[in-house]
Amino acid sequence: MKYPVTVYGDPLLRKKAKPIEKDHDGLEEIIENMWETMYHSDGVGLAAPQVGMSIRIFVVDATSGADEEPELKDFKKVFINPEIIEKSGEEWVMNEGCLSLPEIREDVKRPDIVRVKYFDENFTLHEEVLKGYAGRIFQHEYDHLDGILFIDYLSPLKKRLLKGKLRNIATGKVQPHYRIKTPVKSM
Repeated sequence: MKYPVTVYGDPLLRKKAKPIEKDHDGLEEIIENMWETMYHSDGVGLAAPQVGMSIRIFVVDATSGADEEPELKDFKKVFINPEIIEKSGEEWVMNEGCLSLPEIREDVKRPDIVRVKYFDENFTLHEEVLKGYAGRIFQHEYDHLDGILFIDYLSPLKKRLLKGKLRNIATGKVQPHYRIKTPVKSM
């Protein structure tokens, strides 16, 4: 089942999500539906708050980036109750987009390397170092679990310039090719 994507303006996107337990009701189905929603929306990552659930889980499939970064050829993972242990390396800028902010793309600066800890879909604990694009996607999706959107990293001037686009998203005046759940009905 494809979930509608929760978009900018919905207070759920600004809440800190709650950790989940191994026996979380319907977890397998939630994960399956998140994959389906992400692929249908042409995303590389999707966090639970983006589909209306304030729980600490996201899915990532960065295999499409394997041409540029061969280590991404198998980078398809479920991250449950993730933690960032450490950020390091040079900060670098990359143009980011977000399914919850359709039609907006901006340059965001993030550290190159993150050491992370998380549970997979079988609740096996992992600790890894993620670099480059994998680290970037992890940080972007992780931010969703803490109520942070990539636009929060932009300068005040950039945010002012986006005000009209953000209002259009919040009022449903954008029509991405995937289903969205708008917080405010347009007038």
